[in-house]
Amino acid sequence: MPNPFQAVTGPQIAAILVLVTDHPPKKRPDLGQLLPVLVSLVGLCAMPSASAQGAFARLAPLSLTAGFTGPRARLTKDWVGRTSLAAQTPILVLAGHADSQGIAGAGTSGAAVALRGAAPMQADIQDELFWNLRTAAAVVALGRSRGLEIQLYVPPVRDIANGNDPRTNWSIGKAFAAAGGYALEIHYDAYGPDGVGSGLMPPINRPFSQLDESLALAFGGYPRLFRGGLGAPKRGIAILEIGKLEGQLEASLRDPRRREASIAGIAERIVAALELGLGINPPPGAVGSEPSGPGPQASSGGG
Repeated sequence: MPNPFQAVTGPQIAAILVLVTDHPPKKRPDLGQLLPVLVSLVGLCAMPSASAQGAFARLAPLSLTAGFTGPRARLTKDWVGRTSLAAQTPILVLAGHADSQGIAGAGTSGAAVALRGAAPMQADIQDELFWNLRTAAAVVALGRSRGLEIQLYVPPVRDIANGNDPRTNWSIGKAFAAAGGYALEIHYDAYGPDGVGSGLMPPINRPFSQLDESLALAFGGYPRLFRGGLGAPKRGIAILEIGKLEGQLEASLRDPRRREASIAGIAERIVAALELGLGINPPPGAVGSEPSGPGPQASSGGG
């Protein structure tokens, strides 16, 4: 496959590597958390048998950490990803709102800052972007260590008012997807009633893929035309809402003792879902690998 960036001029592609360490403690989800996961099995059943092998065994590792990221989007997932993608499909990870700070669409400040008066994690950006960047970098680092063809794009400036500027996430992600890659934008959803919960908003300008389906299995799925269809999905970019930036999730991220482990656990769930969607067997011992013992061990693109 040709390099998707050959036709893109101007921006530099930055790969940020961070240390990926331990995983946050697993918590067995209640029935309400498991139901969306079981519904997503419809998509797995639509996969060719070769791609579906081991999927049920890998369901538990993908779902057991669901409680950590809070509630999934309680919306109807009205799509099924059936199109298979090559295992070597290039993946581009984007940090949501990395090009819209100080202007409309900057992302959420999180409950700690907005409701409790906590200091922002970084003074010149919203807390959501701070965590989007850290999470996206961790996903790329872990994915590369597992052999995925994956990279990270970070815009050279933080306040690009024109969404169609060639340096924006939208422009870079659109070009990447049009060239045959899979573009994934990381977000944390708004706190309180403005937020919906974790889940994937798949690209809506092409057939839904098994990669879309596996990410929805791990995080939940949004309706195909959520809010009429957002700018990123219309351009071929998937939006992954990790969870609402509040409660246990935000507390774990903000706690220096749990921060790296929390980000690592989220990255593991994303990479395991990418591997599953591409039909790649994870390495032995990875959270997404098949268990060796007797039992098994879902904003709006606006945050």
